[in-house]
Amino acid sequence: MFTGLVEALCPVQSVRDEPPGKRLIVKFGARASEIQIGDSISINGCCLTVVQRTSTTAAFEAGPETLHRTNLGKLVDGGLVNIERSLKVGDRLGGHFVTGHVDGVGQLAERFDEQDWSTFWFQMSTTLATQMVSKGSVAVDGVSLTLVDVERERFSVALIPHTLQATTLGNLKTGDEVNLETDLIAKYVQRQVIT
Repeated sequence: MFTGLVEALCPVQSVRDEPPGKRLIVKFGARASEIQIGDSISINGCCLTVVQRTSTTAAFEAGPETLHRTNLGKLVDGGLVNIERSLKVGDRLGGHFVTGHVDGVGQLAERFDEQDWSTFWFQMSTTLATQMVSKGSVAVDGVSLTLVDVERERFSVALIPHTLQATTLGNLKTGDEVNLETDLIAKYVQRQVIT
């Protein structure tokens, strides 16, 4: 379980093919000493397990299902990723409950920059839209955001300067893909209404 509050932007050291999946090696720098093999780490909003660690890096394996449902298969050497370690019991919850189980991939459709602030519109499936509501929560590449407007196949978020600087979102361009996770509570409410 995560909060959607990104702890760090870290560079990808390498992406290796390991059929049928891939191995991601991420440079954590001094933070690597705080990580253990078996830990769950959110990489761009996707919960992955640390399978190997050095003094400055951590390695993760992404299987076919993960590569199919997320944008992790498009990561390249040197690219930046949003990092968040999993919650500990008693930690402060500043964002919202984020499981790290990506629901689907969206695409940046429009970006409106106004000085240091931005409004982004993301395109996504109508299935995900049914789990969103204005002023509700969504995780975009692991970043907890408040929904501004929700339409049939798209939604908007307003980004403050800190979020644009401290996460990968500030570097997004129209057409870029992002991992989306809708609010956990919305999923359970939808399930109860349907059944």
